[in-house]
Amino acid sequence: MAIIRFFAALLLFAAVPVPAQDFGDTPYVQTPMSVVERMLQMAKLNARDYVIDLGSGDGRLVITAAKKYGARGFGVDLDRRLVDLANRTAAKTGVADRAAFYERDLYETDFSAASVMTIYLLPEVNLMVRPKLLATLKPGSRVVTHDYDMGEWQPDEQIVMDVPDKPVGRDKKSKVFFWVIPANAAGKWRWEAAVAGKQATFDIDIVQKFQDISGTVKFNGTSAPIENARLTGEEISFTVADARDKSRYEFSGRLTGGRIVGDMRVVAANAQRQLEWTAQRTELRQPAHALLKKPTIQELQLVQ
Repeated sequence: MAIIRFFAALLLFAAVPVPAQDFGDTPYVQTPMSVVERMLQMAKLNARDYVIDLGSGDGRLVITAAKKYGARGFGVDLDRRLVDLANRTAAKTGVADRAAFYERDLYETDFSAASVMTIYLLPEVNLMVRPKLLATLKPGSRVVTHDYDMGEWQPDEQIVMDVPDKPVGRDKKSKVFFWVIPANAAGKWRWEAAVAGKQATFDIDIVQKFQDISGTVKFNGTSAPIENARLTGEEISFTVADARDKSRYEFSGRLTGGRIVGDMRVVAANAQRQLEWTAQRTELRQPAHALLKKPTIQELQLVQ
């Protein structure tokens, strides 16, 4: 596994970027404050959040999260001078009780406490850390990156913003990407509901890759693909259309252990009604992204 080195700047909020020396190295480049603010806004940060910043540099992201939003958290970096600088700044700013910084390898860092992860690393490093984010963070946790995405894991939201003071790049623009860690919805589920006045059993087989889900529902002697499917953290919703009578079933709920608890809205030709909905998991499977092999050095080199 490549070692990530972060190169120091001598002054707070003033850095000179240096080129990476070996594969997987991440040079230290400051995130402009306008991007810091936008990243925290996209994360919908609040005082209950715990932020972990990978490659924290001078600490401005976690310090801003603590000072402006009242959040807690820490940053990790391999450059001791930057770690010392960040801790001194946190103390001077009055947030040392909520913002700490450690000289630590990001691959050896425990992410499990984070409700928000912030990242400004090279694209190949993002790909290397992606499996750990998905395996470790709780569903509903948020991930925000600066400039580089997560490969085939498509973001839930992304923007491009003008950044006149950006220290690298000719176009002076930054990209910000946002994801919500999805729950595991893959597998088979079953529930019962009234269809045309009769109790029917619904069976669905959900296929999942990251937050993308698809599947087919079998009920009352027929089957139909789910439509408008959405998985955001533990929140799931989809629609099933019954072509025989043109009725539509709209499901929305939250995954809780081996159940989905929520509401089912029945939309028929002349009536609508809303019922409580509880589905039981009958078969657990791993989502497709959990079965992806970790990227090899050769594959990661293609990203560069």
